[in-house]
Amino acid sequence: MPDLRSGPERLILAPNERLYGNTERLLARLSELRTAASLTHHHPAVTFLSLSEVLRQWEAAGLDAGVFRYGLALLRLRYSALGLARLLPLERVLVGVESTQPDAFGGFHHPNQGYRHLQMQALITMYGPMATGLPENPPVAALDLLRSYAHDCLHYGSCRTYRLLGESVVRGQYGLNFRRPDGRSYSAPDPVGSRTTRNLGIVMEGACDREARTITRLAAEQCQIHEPSPGIDRYAYRDVTGLLDVDDIDPASASSPVTTAFLTAMASYQRNINDRYAAFLDEVGHTESYELHTVILSAIISGDVTTVCAWLDQHNGPYTFATLFLSPSYLTAG
Repeated sequence: MPDLRSGPERLILAPNERLYGNTERLLARLSELRTAASLTHHHPAVTFLSLSEVLRQWEAAGLDAGVFRYGLALLRLRYSALGLARLLPLERVLVGVESTQPDAFGGFHHPNQGYRHLQMQALITMYGPMATGLPENPPVAALDLLRSYAHDCLHYGSCRTYRLLGESVVRGQYGLNFRRPDGRSYSAPDPVGSRTTRNLGIVMEGACDREARTITRLAAEQCQIHEPSPGIDRYAYRDVTGLLDVDDIDPASASSPVTTAFLTAMASYQRNINDRYAAFLDEVGHTESYELHTVILSAIISGDVTTVCAWLDQHNGPYTFATLFLSPSYLTAG
């Protein structure tokens, strides 16, 4: 459904955010958060540019950003079909392109970045060494940028409900998940070392990244960007295109402590997010896991959990959603 809001609300609210309670005060508080200074102060050594500025800078330097633009066209079509007609504005995506730390290494797994819903802003870093402000491996950097943007667009477009608790903005619903005012979540964390997931946060993160990596892989294939020679760039290519096998990652092969940390974070994310989500789809979706993935994404965007519940009930029996995800503590008093 198109976003019909206009004026200040359209500028301040993401397309599927809804406000409850004192909406006038709540809108003013969100406006304060979303028009104040950006989050770049968390990375004092890094120079940030908007995503649109980065693309112009790369093209002015003779680098080919075509794979990003092709991927952008792909995701517009796919996300519109899922119910998301308005994408994260490029001006609200800040890309770290250069660092005063000589060994700085950026990319999807750089620490302390991603989409921040209260500020409605995404922080990402350019893949690879960040000494010169331009990527060392432009094709892989462009694919990493596409994966990050496609991923954060889905977080931006997800359903969220907000209320005020005192002067604090609190989130009640996020996609498929619900949270009490005291912080209790509908689903509980997974046990340490779990192979699969029963946590809605992992399901939603995994769904967003699976979709982002699928788009990135299609763009890489269309633009004939092939897997690099063995090394960290090869790991990064396989990661952003969804071809990564966590058992293949050897952090000890990295050339510096920073790249070792990057590969360690890559392996952890693959093991705890993407592999768990893939196992969940196989267990619950059976031979129709792709259909379940699409139903989940549409529900994350719309906030209509009944569509997921109906699909799960049809394929796994009554009350499957609650059986899989409901934490007993969510129902307890106080």
